[in-house]
Amino acid sequence: MKLLQGVRVLAVEQYGAGPFGSLQLAQLGADVVKIENLREKGDTGRHVRRDSEKLPDNDSLFFQTFNLGKRSILIDLQTAEGQRILRELARDADAVMNNLRGDTQEKLGITYTKLKDVNPRIVCVHLTAYGRRGSRKTWPGYDYLMQSEAGYLSVTGEPDSPPTRMGLSIVDQSAGVQAALALVSGVLNARTNGIGCDLDVSLYSTAIANLSYLATWYMNLGHVQGREPRSSHPNLTPSQLYRTADGWLFIMGNKEKFWPVLLEALGNPAELCDARFSTFDGRFKHRAEITQKLDAVFMQQSTANWVSKLAGKLPISPVLDIGQALGNPFAVEMGRLGTVEHVSGAVKVLAPATEINGAPIAQTAAPAAGEHTDAILTSIGYSAERIGELRANSVVR
Repeated sequence: MKLLQGVRVLAVEQYGAGPFGSLQLAQLGADVVKIENLREKGDTGRHVRRDSEKLPDNDSLFFQTFNLGKRSILIDLQTAEGQRILRELARDADAVMNNLRGDTQEKLGITYTKLKDVNPRIVCVHLTAYGRRGSRKTWPGYDYLMQSEAGYLSVTGEPDSPPTRMGLSIVDQSAGVQAALALVSGVLNARTNGIGCDLDVSLYSTAIANLSYLATWYMNLGHVQGREPRSSHPNLTPSQLYRTADGWLFIMGNKEKFWPVLLEALGNPAELCDARFSTFDGRFKHRAEITQKLDAVFMQQSTANWVSKLAGKLPISPVLDIGQALGNPFAVEMGRLGTVEHVSGAVKVLAPATEINGAPIAQTAAPAAGEHTDAILTSIGYSAERIGELRANSVVR
């Protein structure tokens, strides 16, 4: 089942945030036509490679990660012929999605104003760094900058550590998902009333929106959240890291019912059955003391032993590195890992987060640069001779 079958998206995209957003659409069955920049020989993500990679030139594991299941056409949109092709492609498309700098969309003809004459239902989604209006619309911007300016670094890490970014490109990926949601919402609306629109999502707006309850606390109470020890919850205990004999354990006792369950599992040690610790407020007030006492207990056994004893009774998790996380038997059991067939052989990839009727979604490899140029142009009426002329004139490849 392809939930978005019949939805066609033109994706003028590169690198991470935009491709991650359109990847969600492709995984759900949309026909994502990736319009790559001919002048740059395709998406810059094709050139993000590690030394040990075996993929062909102009391809990479990074690119495969973000572009599974898409079709590729290389066009020079800065030429009159390139613009003509774009408009002809837009005629039968549901949406155009881009993640370019905020002052380039009008120039490249990928706004609703520029395209509504050929398709009044077209939805144009603009995923920029800082937005298409305001004093920063011409600024380049990236994930780590957003984490820095939106306060993420001030709440990550230990209290006495330097400002620390989150280890993943969380703003890029959050913004990509937000843009995909906006696009699907816009297409649904356009199919209802026949009118498209421009929809704007920025890395900055997403980074600020993700502040969520921390922002609400500040705006209403003046509370500025900072770093908490052991990556703990800002007002709940036990909800943090604890030491074990060979590593770390994360416990999230975020409901009152979990405290007595924890005590019982530990044999109701007298030092933890103190009346001072019987409520959330009491435990939070004495967090440092509880941390010390729980460390003393947990350090008597290994992380694996504690997980074996407590898993399913308490919200508990070992602390794993990336390799251990991907080698986790539960990840295998739940089908989180997969492969796609590539010209260079099988490529291991992650499975989509969504399942349909309890079944995983099948995926195909990301395209070679311009792999579908001929097929896409033929589908809108271009002859082989005409395509050859466009290729010779460096309009397409």
